[in-house]
Amino acid sequence: MPETATPSGAGASQEADIMSALGTRSIVLVGMMGAGKSTIGRRLSARLHLPFLDADTEIEAAAGMSIPDIFETHGEPHFRDGEARVIARLLDSGPAVIATGGGAFMREETRNRIRDKAVSIWLKADADIIMKRVKRRADRPLLRTADPAATVGRLIEEREPVYRHADLTIWSRDVPHEKIVDECLDALHVRLCGDGPRQAPNALSATP
Repeated sequence: MPETATPSGAGASQEADIMSALGTRSIVLVGMMGAGKSTIGRRLSARLHLPFLDADTEIEAAAGMSIPDIFETHGEPHFRDGEARVIARLLDSGPAVIATGGGAFMREETRNRIRDKAVSIWLKADADIIMKRVKRRADRPLLRTADPAATVGRLIEEREPVYRHADLTIWSRDVPHEKIVDECLDALHVRLCGDGPRQAPNALSATP
């Protein structure tokens, strides 16, 4: 069931324009764990009347085990290989809003597929926001360390230069979720249609 009603007037027109320009491409959300990819993705898919697909959920379904169990049993390289295959399949399945795991975009093969078959949005979150959101979660294998905050800092440093290759960047912060969704839609409209009702104040410049 959609989490939000379809807006009327200018909002509906904006969304129709995005869908027309998107064609068969998907919208792929990338970024760190805790950036809100699944939460924002579900709301964005409802606004655009597109299926929502969570790559991590699809990976668990394909493997028949949880992501922490995949890491523990087979190791991270095995998980990353399966992740790449699942994302390739999701991209081939038609237009959708796809939330990816934090490390997925780090693989060049996956980035190339996303570039060819989707518009990518980096939900950029700072370390404090990430830690606030994930500290009570026990399902983050990469944070099972003696110092999770240091691990998050290291991952941000490693990954942000790659995340910058996404087509669009939106700041994920502590505001109502629909505000972030509105900023994603504004940025998508500018990217795909060449203009828009406004440039979202917290939407950073698209990657050249």
